[in-house]
Amino acid sequence: MMSDKPTLVLLHGWGMNQGVWRSVTSQFEHKVSLLTPDLPGFGLSQQYPIPYQLNAVIELLAEQIPDDSYLCGWSLGGLLAISLAKRFPHKVKQLGLVAASPCFVADAHWPGMAEHVLQQFAQALSNNLTQTIERFLAIQAMGSSNAREDIKALRQAIMAYPAAQPEAVVGALQLLKLDLRAEFAALTQPISGIFGRLDALVPADVVDALQLLNRNAQLSVIEHASHAPFISHPEAFNRWLSDWVGVKL
Repeated sequence: MMSDKPTLVLLHGWGMNQGVWRSVTSQFEHKVSLLTPDLPGFGLSQQYPIPYQLNAVIELLAEQIPDDSYLCGWSLGGLLAISLAKRFPHKVKQLGLVAASPCFVADAHWPGMAEHVLQQFAQALSNNLTQTIERFLAIQAMGSSNAREDIKALRQAIMAYPAAQPEAVVGALQLLKLDLRAEFAALTQPISGIFGRLDALVPADVVDALQLLNRNAQLSVIEHASHAPFISHPEAFNRWLSDWVGVKL
């Protein structure tokens, strides 16, 4: 018997695993058919393509995503969700973006990260993978009134799963250099998104640029949130997510 619940798929970001969704899962697991696949090479998904290229990663993820899903991606997961929605449109009924962009690197006409920031991450990874991801965790909780507790909870949730494969961590970082603006502009599915005004990785200025690229995008900003609004502002985030998927909490 088919479930009448909507299927919600949540894709985590770089360096993390499905543990980041722990608090979201507790709110939504009985309201929707919820899937939180790990990206290839992360968490429980220990197999990953070599080289770590977009098309191969997308194909592995697509195998785990049912048709007509609400596909929601955070950060790198959002970039991958855009590619999935373009390549496998039957899989994605609606697209949700959380602090995500089709182009993470800034140029003269596009808000984003300076490329040297990504290069610094890559260099730090080769020196100390664990310490680099710890620093990245600290960035996630910026804007939270309980940042220290949030980081601790996030670390515990992530550590409940197997450590990421180092090659996959490095490969996934390189995916953040991709430019999928043309793919995003061509999407025909409804698009919803939520961003943080204080986000240093995906500047809130990108919202206006995204809406110019695709009129199907309905995007909102949480004023005091940073890069992980589901951690720093769970009530506002869960309200956005429930409204998008069409379920009551």
